[in-house]
Amino acid sequence: MNSPQNSRSSAPTGPHANPPLPQLPAREPHGHKGTFGTVTIVGGTCEGPTRMIGAPVLAARAALRGGAGLVRLAMPEPILQAGLTILPSAIGFALPTEPAGAVIAHAAAEILDGIFSSSQAIVVGPGFGRGVAAQTLTLRAVQQDAVPVVIDADGLNALADVPELHRDFRAPAVLTPHPGEFARLARGLRISTDPALPATRPKAATDLAQRLGCVVVLKGAGTVVSDGYRTWTCTSGHHCLATAGTGDVLAGLLGALIAQFVRLAAAPALPQRSGSPPSPPTPTFGLFEAAQIAVQVHARAGELWAAANHYGGGLLAAELADLVPAALRELRPRY
Repeated sequence: MNSPQNSRSSAPTGPHANPPLPQLPAREPHGHKGTFGTVTIVGGTCEGPTRMIGAPVLAARAALRGGAGLVRLAMPEPILQAGLTILPSAIGFALPTEPAGAVIAHAAAEILDGIFSSSQAIVVGPGFGRGVAAQTLTLRAVQQDAVPVVIDADGLNALADVPELHRDFRAPAVLTPHPGEFARLARGLRISTDPALPATRPKAATDLAQRLGCVVVLKGAGTVVSDGYRTWTCTSGHHCLATAGTGDVLAGLLGALIAQFVRLAAAPALPQRSGSPPSPPTPTFGLFEAAQIAVQVHARAGELWAAANHYGGGLLAAELADLVPAALRELRPRY
């Protein structure tokens, strides 16, 4: 089993305790877009008759709303322009495809290797489909150990099909499964704890985190975050969040918080503008803390939407992403 690869901001409190929500670090008031990190979103599919464009775009929108300085969309070439039309603030990278739309894995890997190295966070999986390329590229992301990775949606399904996954898993990573995705991953890792029962959800998240040496965000009512030792359960949220695309928003928001605030020894340094005053020391803020904040902000954004819409249903994931700044403001210190 790998050791968890995220820094810790407080003393360990035991596997089933609920450590307090950490303080969100202040943003650098003299910063520029390079200061606030680059998030790369890898996803989307156009194989055969299937088109999944919205998922990676929603993740990218949430990353921008979460404060990331730059967001890159790496999508199959035939649908990239559609994604950039929806979100022109993103930078596009086209993944080469075969005539039928399947991503060419080896060609895409060369492109991703180049942009991963200059990213501060990577999000893999939204709308990525279940093809060979999805598995190859997701596995490549978790085999590197320099840049933090968020694995979501189809990225999780791709890893579930990898034999002896724990032997290849080296990345500082956050996995964001719902109970169904958790169950698929758990089968191959010989984890039998039920991820759906409220009484066993904390142990399920802990078991997976310990097995892979990562942080796990087990989504659902009462989302659980675990790094294999500390376990935190979110008590906020609203049933309006039970709709398509809200998980993509969470993945992108998590990528943004990691890119801005999580610093690993091997992570690319953020550029410093010449002549700007030195930044104050950043409090230790690791993947576990970033996951706690992302889950809380996501839940709170849902509550804000529900408070303004008495019906309680009908939330669009893009609306949720657009409420992220308001929810972040409640946690962000003054500077």
